[in-house]
Formats: sequence, C-alpha cells, structure tokens
Amino acid sequence: MWIQQKANTLAPVDELQGRTVGLKFECSHCQTEVFTDLIGVPAPDHLANSTEDDGQYEKEEIKCPGCDMTHEITVQSTFEGVMFDVSEVKPESVAYQVKV
Repeated sequence: MWIQQKANTLAPVDELQGRTVGLKFECSHCQTEVFTDLIGVPAPDHLANSTEDDGQYEKEEIKCPGCDMTHEITVQSTFEGVMFDVSEVKPESVAYQVKV
C-alpha cells in the first residue's frame, strides 16, 4: 500500500525506523512515474545533544527512465518523524511503501 507524503508532515518514525521503503514520485520534467529501489530508513541519533541535532539521513540518486533527469533523494530521520525529500519534484507527488 502506497502512503502519500503530506507537505510539511513527517512520517511516523516508530513505523519506519530500521526498515526499508520504496518511493514513487512524478518527475517534474517529463511527468513519468518513477519508482526507487528499497532505501534504508536510518535511526535518529540517540547521542545527540539536542533535538535539533538528532537528524540522521541517507542520500540516494535515481535517474528518471523517461528523460534521464537525475533526482537526489534524501531520507531524514529524527525523533519527531521521517521526511522523504526528492529534488526537482513537488513534495505532494512523493509516496512511500514500507517493505514488510
């Protein structure tokens, strides 16, 4: 089941921490629907001195199969939640699916 990311809303970290997710999004250049390989969701940094410093992230790149545009994907995990950021796409076009 695909879960649509809401703009400026974090996904629940307790459901995603230590798991892998697949992302799908619409390329803003050619409107092709792009699907990623599985990406690991990092755990927040338990040794951080403050909640501002607790973020951990993974970065990936994927080429759009329709136009060869390279999109950078950042999965950022904090104690408050997880955000999936994909360059050059509208945040509301990003959806994720948890691997079970």
